[in-house]
Amino acid sequence: MIVKNFDLKNFYNKKNIFLIYGENEGLKEDLILKFSNNYIKESIFKYSEKEVLLNLEDFYNNIFSQSFFEKKKLIIVNNATDKIRGEIELILPKNIEDVTLVFLSNILEKKSKLRNLFEKDENLICVAVYKDDHRVLFNLANSFFKSKKIDISTESINLIIERSSEDRKNLKNELKKIDCFIGNRKKIDFDDLIKLTNLSENHSINKIVDISLAKNTRKTLRVLNENIFSTEDIIIIIRSFLIKSKRLLRLTTELEKNKNIDQVISASKPPIFWKDKDVVKKQLRIWNKESTIALIQNINEVELQLKKNAGSSLNIIQNFIIEKSLKA
Repeated sequence: MIVKNFDLKNFYNKKNIFLIYGENEGLKEDLILKFSNNYIKESIFKYSEKEVLLNLEDFYNNIFSQSFFEKKKLIIVNNATDKIRGEIELILPKNIEDVTLVFLSNILEKKSKLRNLFEKDENLICVAVYKDDHRVLFNLANSFFKSKKIDISTESINLIIERSSEDRKNLKNELKKIDCFIGNRKKIDFDDLIKLTNLSENHSINKIVDISLAKNTRKTLRVLNENIFSTEDIIIIIRSFLIKSKRLLRLTTELEKNKNIDQVISASKPPIFWKDKDVVKKQLRIWNKESTIALIQNINEVELQLKKNAGSSLNIIQNFIIEKSLKA
């Protein structure tokens, strides 16, 4: 059965086998936290799919055996794939009680056997967690500052979201950092946020994406030579390319209607900060709607290559960055 993430709470006491899949790791963490609030720490068990399949006896014993002290259990299985479908089909007819099973998975294609099982069976709950849009992230950040009674401008919240690469998990980390920094103060300035959220690695990543899309090959090569990127950075880089390319697509689409670049940039939502306007203007003079669509398709293909070829991911991302920086 397919359920929206915001409706999941209505099924906590009605169903007990769930699949949560998708790319939004921050939202997954939030949903698991809500599950966990109903259980004591000693009654929460976590496995990876690999651990389950290597020791099925232990897994089944944990599901079907109840001690005097354990009234309810929460069992979480990470990195679930089609390989575990057979075990779920064995568990389903047993009508387990007082045990909740939550399977967490990455992006699942429509043809996924695991996804199809959960979507079609009325006794199972399937929840997709897609990336948050700007409005959702803005509301999360705004609620945080309201709860802390901290005075902050809309421009400042937009800055935090941009510095978080429009990712819920990164946003939560930035908000924790701000909370520690601000202490008992009831106001935070824009300049403080620039210093606080402008980590050197994030700055380098944003910079290299921007100058590559602006076709500045010389600067792109210099920034590449000045930085040593980790495996985690590589994923952030390709996601940053995707976020900025989607912004470019919105702007190039609008530019077809309104030929004034300055007006299009000024009217952009979410707003483009003054420090970024020059480089965005350069990008708009290079990219049009058709080429930007092709760019986004290319980015998705490269991200797939990175996931399939982790050992050569650094070479793949460097070649991609340089290729995008080259003038036609």
